[in-house]
Amino acid sequence: MANVKVAIVTGASRGIGRAIALRLAQEGFAVAVNYASRAQDAREVVDEIEKAGGRAVALQGDVAQAPDCARLFDETEQAFGGVDVIVNNAGVIQPGTTMIADTDDALYEKIFAINTRGTFNMLRLAATRLRSGGRIVNFSTSAIGLAMPGYAVYGAAKAAIETMTNIFAKEMRGKGISVNAVAPGPTATDLFLDGKPAELVERLAKAAPLERLGTPEDIAHTVAFLAGPQGEWVNGQTLRVNGGIV
Repeated sequence: MANVKVAIVTGASRGIGRAIALRLAQEGFAVAVNYASRAQDAREVVDEIEKAGGRAVALQGDVAQAPDCARLFDETEQAFGGVDVIVNNAGVIQPGTTMIADTDDALYEKIFAINTRGTFNMLRLAATRLRSGGRIVNFSTSAIGLAMPGYAVYGAAKAAIETMTNIFAKEMRGKGISVNAVAPGPTATDLFLDGKPAELVERLAKAAPLERLGTPEDIAHTVAFLAGPQGEWVNGQTLRVNGGIV
């Protein structure tokens, strides 16, 4: 595995994470395909990578649990010898619009546990376990800029990611490690489309000047840029990848 870059992609069994895993594999990375519960989906991603001549492994772990994150690093290092890139993609969204007044403790805890603590857990480990010259790509959301009623808790959990991204980039001084975030807009994934009426999906698709929903591949292209040699000088930034919706 000499000279082969290794990436961990959290939440990579479907949607945007799946597209990122496939794209990084195309770029020559060995990929740890992390999943929380969708083992079969993760295995299918690994199979697709291997059939194309790449290297991948499916690794279970709940990023909201610090021991799971440590095990994710351990098992990736055992499989491929080290870790060069972390893509903190794992996340959950609110079930439709949920006003603050209607948000119960369980929903609040779930959103912050996965979206915020999960990324924090991975960053804390990456500080000492990512190889020199590595890359970290976190995930925010363009919902912050849109500031739509009903997305306050989700937006707040992701706003914390943008702050950590900027500060953690500075904390990595001297290690050659860049830290950035990607903030997608409405993207056509099962997670996004689930439960939304066709009229709402159509309205969201037309909202951006480019007049379509994003695709998982659109987001994966940006992640590949940040993880690759062309993205070396981008650091501490949040890139809104949303077709101009905000």
